[in-house]
Amino acid sequence: MYESNIFKTILKFVAFFICVGLVIYGQKTVGIPYLMIQIVGVIGIMILIYLYNRKYK
Repeated sequence: MYESNIFKTILKFVAFFICVGLVIYGQKTVGIPYLMIQIVGVIGIMILIYLYNRKYK
C-alpha cells in the first residue's frame, strides 16, 4: 500500500515536469504545431490539478 502511494506520487511528479516541459518547448517557437504542444501541456497540468483536488472534494 505504502509503495503504491510512493509510485503514484513519483509518476505524478514526472508527469508534471513533462507537461511543464511541453509548455516551455511550445512557447519557444511560433506556429500552430507548437501551440498544440502547449495546449497538450496545459491540459496535462489541469488534469494533475484535478486529480489532486479530487481527494479534497
